[in-house]
Amino acid sequence: MKLKVNNQIPDAKIFNLVDGEPKEQNISEVLGLKKIILFGLPGAFTATCSKFHLPGYVKNAQQILDKGIDKIFCLAVNDPYVMNAWGEANNIGNNITMLADPYLSFTQLIGAEVDRNSKGMGMRSSRYAMIIENLNVQNIQEEEETKNCGISSANHIYSLI
Repeated sequence: MKLKVNNQIPDAKIFNLVDGEPKEQNISEVLGLKKIILFGLPGAFTATCSKFHLPGYVKNAQQILDKGIDKIFCLAVNDPYVMNAWGEANNIGNNITMLADPYLSFTQLIGAEVDRNSKGMGMRSSRYAMIIENLNVQNIQEEEETKNCGISSANHIYSLI
């Protein structure tokens, strides 16, 4: 990953659903000047993402927020409708905001793109989690393999806040 601790989050266009419609926004506007967690993963409804990564954040969201985090964001290389449906399927409620990076705009800027063409998935994101304050990266945890969900998990990130 090109992005490092103490770097500013690069501005890129991402999408999310607002009132049921895709809205393109700068990621800096969405994240805002707050203390947040941003976790990225290869894709909605994929094995490790659906069994461990997102469910871990759903389960631990309130504990994380109670520890001084203002918001939790999940980003994947999917379209905003898929991200919304995946969030609904996992009962994210108001604690997690689902972000779509369908063109890898943000993912490539931070150097997190991974080639999953051999698995029929195209280009995707690595698995990572960041603690960010006022758009400044305080901590980054990137998995060596996308099938792993250890250092980017909600439990591990919680221990770093």
